[in-house]
Order: sequence, then structure tokens, then C-alpha cells
Amino acid sequence: MADKQINRMIADTFLKLADSLETGAQAPRAVIALTAMGSEHGEAELYQAAAMAAKQGIKVKVIGTQPATCPGVETVLISSEEEGHKALETLLDSGEAQGGVTMHYPFPIGVSTVGRVITPAKGKAMYIATTTGTSALDRVEGLVRNALYGIATAKACGVDEPTVGLLNIDGARQAEIQLQKLQTSGYPIRFASSGRSDGGAVMRGNDLLMGSCDVMVADSLTGNILMKMFSSYSTGGSYESVGYGYGPGMGENIDKLILIVSRASGAPVVKGAIEFAAELVRGEYKSVFEKEFKAAKQAGLDAIFAGCRAQKQAGEVTEAVVQPPKEVVTAEIHGIEILDLEDAVQALWKENIYAESGMGCTGPVILLSEAKEEQARSILLSKGYIGS
Repeated sequence: MADKQINRMIADTFLKLADSLETGAQAPRAVIALTAMGSEHGEAELYQAAAMAAKQGIKVKVIGTQPATCPGVETVLISSEEEGHKALETLLDSGEAQGGVTMHYPFPIGVSTVGRVITPAKGKAMYIATTTGTSALDRVEGLVRNALYGIATAKACGVDEPTVGLLNIDGARQAEIQLQKLQTSGYPIRFASSGRSDGGAVMRGNDLLMGSCDVMVADSLTGNILMKMFSSYSTGGSYESVGYGYGPGMGENIDKLILIVSRASGAPVVKGAIEFAAELVRGEYKSVFEKEFKAAKQAGLDAIFAGCRAQKQAGEVTEAVVQPPKEVVTAEIHGIEILDLEDAVQALWKENIYAESGMGCTGPVILLSEAKEEQARSILLSKGYIGS
């Protein structure tokens, strides 16, 4: 076991013991880190959110430039957003915090965030799966993954049998067929029924407002727009005032609990995100996620994914490319179409430049060594993957 994992386990054990002695509680302790720099409303807005969450019994560590002045809130002082990102990673790696809330995080492909909103018709909470990131490069596979990510998130937050609906977008019908195969093979999915007269698990716009399902499945770009609409429809768009933010990054390729809020998120939404993070810690989200994927794979999930990819690649002839030796990747190249992302990485590999695909808040990114960034940009420009 890596030293980092051992240190995290030791720290978490001592924190649990301290919490049990102090309160008698046996639930996992929730210490949440919050990065404050970068908000369009100023750091003070996020300190206010931390204070509001602290009053709910959540311990918050704010990573910012000013010391906290309210009970239940600690401060990790930094002077730049880059320092803030490093401080967040350190707190999570050490186990001093069990979850983090931040405005930007470069999730790898395969990881995307599950948001939570309050639907206006009945005041019901609904999970939007997903809202940032990319679960898969194949659209149908991505939607199937999003459904599983949404189910796991809802269950970790106490929804025992979440109902699942698929927003009526491109790929929804194919994804529904694949999810039905999983259901037939033994994975327990409860499909929702549209509030419209013809019913069915494919949701209409009205169902968004009514909260016809617990988990609404959509691609992350659509989900991102929905989150912005639900959170700021009453404020004109410049201030997100309602909800819980864009949610946790879920996937098989991440070992930290990172939740996203927007630079436009106000104190009520940031407070909601902190509460969301604490719920996931108490609900042992990681164990829930692993249990759901294990059950889905026993029902043939891998074969379903392979079928999605095979259908996409039918008739295509791809050249095998050898991956160059791995390097530390600290530079990002933006502006690449998601469907071209892996091809762009392969183009760099052909030129013996090690690169990885990823997903930031603004879209797809290629991650690579700073020393090779200029050369890589030139190659990608010449091949039409990026603009000048």
C-alpha cells in the first residue's frame, strides 16, 4: 500500500476517534475543504457559505487569502489559485479533509460530476447525471455510465431505490435499450415514468420542472446548462442562488471526493455543495459506487460497453501507435473538439510526445509536459485539431 494511502487511513482513523469521543457519533466524520479564490462574487461570499455550513455541524477548512473569523471554520492561507489547488490536494491526500469543494478541477476522461437541483414544481431534489466532465468518448456508453454515476450518488445520499429517467436528447433511446439489458440481466434499475400522458422513461422538458425522476440522465454539456438554469433562473443568471452545485466527480479513475461549484455560485449554493459533500462522506460514497459497478458488471456491463465501441468503430481502420514513456504532465492545451480528443493524443504520440486526455470545466484538454507544449501546439495546429 502506498505511503499516501497509509497516511490518509491513519489520519481518518484518528479523526473518527476524536469525533466519537466528542459527540458519541459513529458516522464517518465529514471535514470539507473549500477553495475560496476565483469566485466572481469575491472570497467573502465563500467564507459566508463556510460559516453557514459550520452552523449545520460540518467542519470546514477554507483555502483562501484571509483568516476565518467564525466558529467551525479553519483557514489554510494561500496567495494564488495554484497554491490553493495544491493545498486542496494536500488536505485530501493526508486525510485532513474527506471532501473538497472547488471551482475548477481537471477530471480525467471517465469521470464526470453528478449535480443536484431543487425542481420548482414540487420542491423535490433531483440528481442531474452529469454536469461537467466526460464519462466516455462514445455517446451511448457515456449516457449509460452517467446513469450508474447518478444512481450511486443518489444511493450514497440516502435514496434507497432512485428512479431513473433519460432526458430526450440524442442517444437517449439507445442508452435506454442498454440499461434495459442490464435490468434484464439482473442489475436493479427502477425506471421512472414521464409525467406526460404517454409515460415512458425518456423524459420531456416538463419532467425537469416536475422532478419526475430522482436521477435525470443527460450528457454533461446539457447537464451543465440545466444546472445553471435551475440555480439562477430567479436572479437573472449572474448569481446562482438555489441548489447544491455541480456535484461530485464520479468514475472508476478517481480516488478523491471533489465537488464542483461555479464562479457564479453564491453562498447558498456553495453551502449546499458543502452539505452535499458531507452527505456523501457519511453515506460512504466510495463503497456504494464500487458496489453498484460490481453489480452492473456482473450483469454484463463490460460487454455492453464493448458493443457500443464496436458499433462506433465499425468500418474504421486505425493505425496502432506506441505510447511514449510517461512524463509529468503540468501543461494544458484547450480548444479541441471532444470527438477529436483521442485522435489528437495519438497524433502527438506519433511524434514521440507523451500526452494524456482530460476534461476541465471549460471543455476537453490535452495534458502534457510544459517543455513540449510549444512543439505540441504546432503539431496540433498543422493537423487542424486546434485553431491559431
